[in-house]
Amino acid sequence: MAELISVDALIDQAHKDTGIDAFDAETYREGLEVFVEDFNDGIAIGRYVDAGIQRAKDDTLHYLRSRLKIAGYLKQNPELLERKIERPVFVMGMARTGTTLMSNLLAADPGRRSPLTWEIDDPVPPATPETLYTDPRALARLEQERAMLAANPAAGKFYRGSAVYPNECVFMMAGDFKTLMIESKGILPKYRDFIFSTDMTSSYEYHKKFLQVLQHKAPGVWNLKKPSHSLFLEYLFKVYPDARVIWTHRDPYTATGSLASLIQLSHNMFMGKVDHQWLGENYSWQQFQHVNRIMDFRDKFGEDKIIDVHYADLTRDPIGTTKKLYAELGDEFTAEAEAGIQGWVDDNPQDKFGVHEYKLAQFGLSKESLAPHFERYLSRYDVEPEGK
Repeated sequence: MAELISVDALIDQAHKDTGIDAFDAETYREGLEVFVEDFNDGIAIGRYVDAGIQRAKDDTLHYLRSRLKIAGYLKQNPELLERKIERPVFVMGMARTGTTLMSNLLAADPGRRSPLTWEIDDPVPPATPETLYTDPRALARLEQERAMLAANPAAGKFYRGSAVYPNECVFMMAGDFKTLMIESKGILPKYRDFIFSTDMTSSYEYHKKFLQVLQHKAPGVWNLKKPSHSLFLEYLFKVYPDARVIWTHRDPYTATGSLASLIQLSHNMFMGKVDHQWLGENYSWQQFQHVNRIMDFRDKFGEDKIIDVHYADLTRDPIGTTKKLYAELGDEFTAEAEAGIQGWVDDNPQDKFGVHEYKLAQFGLSKESLAPHFERYLSRYDVEPEGK
């Protein structure tokens, strides 16, 4: 049997690697221990390949190092904790419903501030406005991407990302070990149940600290994106009471098939094979939770705390739809914003890297089996069907 992962050994290694002797808080430990216990259960039954086990260790160590670096920087610059995060914009919804597209369009406005992939990955020292796109760390990541796409051009079908594009809050919140991204590393039912039931306050508090570091020298009104913000809206508003939240809507059948297909990549990476039944059952359930928890929140707190954007409108008329969104956000849609967004659209046509092909039947699913679970959602919102 492969060697099990040790929480204490990884924490000790993170301290040695960074030279930083203390975390800002110990809240990360609970989620880390649940994840490691669940992953070790899989190691014990031979679920994970050696490369997947090493990747899990490396990823976990990266999240720990990053949190220590954030803690160290805040210790040196404690005044940053007093700097506000004002009127941040959060994009959320079911996975695979255009949250990435919406986030990229907002980020193309030079008057807005988004956490870029490279700076989430390597936040300390934080960038300046002049180095956001030219920092050696950004350029190195761009070169890695070019090599990756050259070796595997099909990878672009699944995710329209880049070192200098915005990335998901999951990679910041991983430092508190409460994020669905970690759940996708294999078959982890204990960790999944933990995420869907735990108090997420500490994760959003750490998210805020992360932004306070990133905005030290490059401030702005933040645009954030994570589909699973849908699950935790009360915690989000607890930490960010003036947040503005966007819900992207898309045909739930298409979105569910796309999500299950996407997670296949992670299964292959960590397990060397795909469990189609788990993908179908687990990720369709998660999609139901996303829409139902948003609707529950609206039923409790009112409709006006969330702005609706439809994927069909966004793909047909990205400029017009974004302009309408700005009006609902209460923000000015400047000429610079329109030019930046149009430039991004021109450079990133739909299916730029090919068509992402998948079928519900691959995962033991069908529209008929899913329909009862999406009835509440589809009866409440006029979502355009896509036919997949």
